[in-house]
Amino acid sequence: MKTVRIHAFGGPEVMRIEEVETPQPQDDEVLIRVHAASVNPIDYKIRQGGFPPVTAQQLPKILGRDIAGTIERCGSAVTRWKVGDAVYAMLDGRGVGGYAEYVCLKGELCAPKPTHLSFTEAAAVPLAAITAWQGEFDHGHLTAGQHELIHGGAGGVGHFAIQFAKARGARVATTVSGDDLDFARAQGADEAIDYRSGRFEQQLRDIDLVFDLVGGDTQERSWAVLKEGGRLISTLKRPSEEKARARRAHAESYVAQPNSSELTEIGRLIDEGRVHPHLHAVYPLEAAAEAHRTLEQGHVRGKVVLQVVA
Repeated sequence: MKTVRIHAFGGPEVMRIEEVETPQPQDDEVLIRVHAASVNPIDYKIRQGGFPPVTAQQLPKILGRDIAGTIERCGSAVTRWKVGDAVYAMLDGRGVGGYAEYVCLKGELCAPKPTHLSFTEAAAVPLAAITAWQGEFDHGHLTAGQHELIHGGAGGVGHFAIQFAKARGARVATTVSGDDLDFARAQGADEAIDYRSGRFEQQLRDIDLVFDLVGGDTQERSWAVLKEGGRLISTLKRPSEEKARARRAHAESYVAQPNSSELTEIGRLIDEGRVHPHLHAVYPLEAAAEAHRTLEQGHVRGKVVLQVVA
């Protein structure tokens, strides 16, 4: 099968198109024919050698953490799925990555592909949407009527976070670049703030949940708008426990984990027309290096996807 692999850490040029043997499913796994795979920041961090769990001893490595496709074969213990089922999934990072024509995955990690999405659109969902969902609801405990501030609302995770919060009945403010103000509002943001020309701490107060996808000084300034007893949740650096105690707030960072139940619920919202992924760009698998360059350059609205099946 055709794959994109790295044999060394470095820039996009280390990515190679290679033929490798098609994996065979274990008893509890399914073999998925990949129609499309998403490109995420974790992919280029692994490629650069900046993701500590992946070491040089584990190379060569096929990149990619989420896919959409059809089931080609089922292991003997798999009862939920059958050959031909359309699924999408966040991969667990242990086996073959998503930049490949086939992947093997535990059947329990798959979810039905939303019927209203193409495979290319569906591939944009799993990792980014699960990251948003877990940050807002599992860790942030966002509920209807609360006020959330999302830093980086135009990106892959951020644009899902806006839509999920609105579907839950929350009020949403977000910081984005000036070019992305209209895009953020189109996702449902009640307040979109240009981080270059305005300071969010001068415009907001009494925020129940700050969902930080930016880190750095932006995270530090967020304490000024967080209400007493609020929550500051980050996908990046762990927020200050000392500052959290001073405000009787809860602060934590987290790493998203595959969850097919949550992905199924996200699929329901998509099929109800309440959530939709935005595709910034679609590249063929052979242009994976160019897809990485696009994502690394920043200012990507929504998601970048690799199309494996034309």
